[in-house]
Amino acid sequence: MNERTQELLDRKFHFGVNLLKFLRTLPDDFIYRIPKGQVGRFCVSIGANYEEAQGAVSKRDFSHKIGISYKEARESLYWLRILQQLYNEKEYHEKFESFIKESQELRNIFAAIKKSSKEV
Repeated sequence: MNERTQELLDRKFHFGVNLLKFLRTLPDDFIYRIPKGQVGRFCVSIGANYEEAQGAVSKRDFSHKIGISYKEARESLYWLRILQQLYNEKEYHEKFESFIKESQELRNIFAAIKKSSKEV
């Protein structure tokens, strides 16, 4: 495994763990459980699918798993934006901005990987 792959695996792992820890700090209210649960599921699924892609049995399998990571990154971004609007207090603003930025960057990385894997 090359260094860039390992860096991305680590980055995704820390993104998922840090986001789950952050979600625990948000107030618990019935209506907020849906977006919090969705963000939690999608943020860890991005990394899990990238991890699976590393064991792909073919280029097509790899491209498919990367595509799932891309879709999960897009969806996590959507749910993060919803949560940001629901929890629009100042104390959460900076954290939401950093998670949204990371989610956008990861989405772009997976889009580029998927595109390059199809060109090979």
